[in-house]
Amino acid sequence: MYDLAIIGGGPAGVSAGIYSARKKLKTIIMSDFFQGQSAVSPEIQNWIGVRSISGEDLAKQLTDHLRSYESDILTIKEGDLAVAITKIADGFEIKTNQNNLYTTKTILIATGGRRRKLTIAGAKEFDQKGVTYCASCDGPLFSDQDVVVIGGGNAGFNTASQLLAYCRSVTLLESGPTFRAEQITIDSLLKNPKFKALSDVEIIAIKGEQFVNQITYKKSQTGETIEQPVTGVFVEIGFEPNTDLVKGLVDMTPTGAIMIDHQHQTTSTVGIWSAGDSTNGLYHQNNIATGDAIKAVEDIYSFLQKNN
Repeated sequence: MYDLAIIGGGPAGVSAGIYSARKKLKTIIMSDFFQGQSAVSPEIQNWIGVRSISGEDLAKQLTDHLRSYESDILTIKEGDLAVAITKIADGFEIKTNQNNLYTTKTILIATGGRRRKLTIAGAKEFDQKGVTYCASCDGPLFSDQDVVVIGGGNAGFNTASQLLAYCRSVTLLESGPTFRAEQITIDSLLKNPKFKALSDVEIIAIKGEQFVNQITYKKSQTGETIEQPVTGVFVEIGFEPNTDLVKGLVDMTPTGAIMIDHQHQTTSTVGIWSAGDSTNGLYHQNNIATGDAIKAVEDIYSFLQKNN
């Protein structure tokens, strides 16, 4: 039986694996692959300690660091994906897509999540070529440029607020008849002369050559079609945690995020912790996911010391 099973191979899972190995906890970490959402990013400028790194290189560095601890203490299973978790008398049993069964005293869920993708014409073609899903990651790359934010909820307006710090202009587009953000946030941003927000628009297409240079949308009330020059399109139309594995096992929000005690990363089920984008944490960032996972391992270590 393992002391800890880590499910997930992004920054949270990898960080937890390194820390658990250093604490000599008998650990298994399993994932379909070892990389996070940002692996597709051409450039990351906010990974602490590194001025600039590609998402692919960051994923490789994290994986190499993890594999340096592979031993009889740390077992790494790539491609062995957890598909079911069952509570047993002294812990949990995990079944994988390879029909393997592993037993463990504790579990850390670090399965991350995924941004809802834009499906209009050009969205896929220009993904990471002007179309982006992370203002904190990519926003500074669009300094002194004209950009669009798609999505009129709190996330969309918060993204617009970030971008106004360095972009020449920010236009927010919402397909629904009204904005869904808090009114105080809407009113505050509309005072900025560099910002405008339009609701009830049909977003038609993103166009460009090598990179984005235009977005086309139609105002539903007037039928007017607008072809607006832009170099960046920031998409904030929702986020989906990868948490189907633990549905019914731990408490979740209506959107499927695992509810945690933010001081300890514990879930509603004793013996299960969660960290990173699979939780109801407010912010989705590599650095935050890493810190939360380390916090979880510290708490798991204390739990095991008390209960062994």
